[in-house]
Amino acid sequence: MRFKEGDKVEFIYGGTLTQGVVTEIRATNHDISYQIVYFGGEKKIWFAERELLSPAPVLKVPQFVADWISRRRQEGYNLIWSISYENNDMPDEMYEWLTSTADNQELFARAWLDGYEVEKELLYYIKVIDSYFGYINLNLKTGAYTTSTNEEPVGFKTKFTEKEIKALDERYWQFRVPVEEVEETK
Repeated sequence: MRFKEGDKVEFIYGGTLTQGVVTEIRATNHDISYQIVYFGGEKKIWFAERELLSPAPVLKVPQFVADWISRRRQEGYNLIWSISYENNDMPDEMYEWLTSTADNQELFARAWLDGYEVEKELLYYIKVIDSYFGYINLNLKTGAYTTSTNEEPVGFKTKFTEKEIKALDERYWQFRVPVEEVEETK
């Protein structure tokens, strides 16, 4: 079985590439059929497995966008009021992201309607040039920054997001080393 209930799928219907959600599966000796709901849950149609093209692409949004969608839904807002810039206490980061490009507005609407995954935020070490140990570490108990290896012992944080590094000190951004680069050389 290629798909399971709840999977988003793509198919061609009426000459148009369409996306829907698998709501029911029926298997026979010769075929597997999937009931697909599409157009906002208004239409249901059955497809044989060979007629479905692929899983629908999963939309990825930054964590702050996911947080905003979750918050607005919990507060009972609809899509239009969630992207309205006026009088809705939208965080600056969210406002900047939405207004930076029309593509982000479309991505937000699609994420609101079709679901999304949170983009995995890149993590970095902060390389210290004149230190025996080489990397900045945050003591989670005291809040003090120290230098040590890039190992992350209990009670310390050594991997930071861009936002965390810049909040610590903008100048540290130039000393970032992507975690993947360091992990690959081990």
